[in-house]
Amino acid sequence: MRFIGLDPGLQRTGWGVIEAVGSRLSHVANGTVVSDPKDELSARLRQIFEGVMAVIERYRPQAAAVEETFVNKNPVSTLKLGQVRGVVLLAPALSGLSVGEYAPNHIKKSVVGAGHAEKAQIHHMVKILLPAVEITGADAADALAVAICHAHHAASNRAYARAAIAAGAS
Repeated sequence: MRFIGLDPGLQRTGWGVIEAVGSRLSHVANGTVVSDPKDELSARLRQIFEGVMAVIERYRPQAAAVEETFVNKNPVSTLKLGQVRGVVLLAPALSGLSVGEYAPNHIKKSVVGAGHAEKAQIHHMVKILLPAVEITGADAADALAVAICHAHHAASNRAYARAAIAAGAS
């Protein structure tokens, strides 16, 4: 199964695409969608939306996951990030993908084993879990972590569903 993870940001939205075959994960691609800070907000949101749509069209994931927004001290920044999350959620939804959402601490716990892991620890584990990956930047590394988290949960959910079906057949 192919997953895309998305790490929303107004300046840079990270994306990472991975494949899961059983419990084995492999890297497909990663990168960043950048918006022009000189443009008005609506134009920047469009740039992000179109960039994410282009990635989805190119790599054809079967499921998507987006990091949830944390609240900043600056309410204006928080509102803008919420708008970015909206367009980032919309792109895979319009493409017919189910979209999982995960809190930052949940992603860290899924990838590193600790909910308060540092970014360096997360990026290190991404490299371990996806051998030979060349990460294009911090936002892309975070997006790969989101995709890994979603792949782990999807595998668990499939195993649970199989067990429930087997238990019902008994």
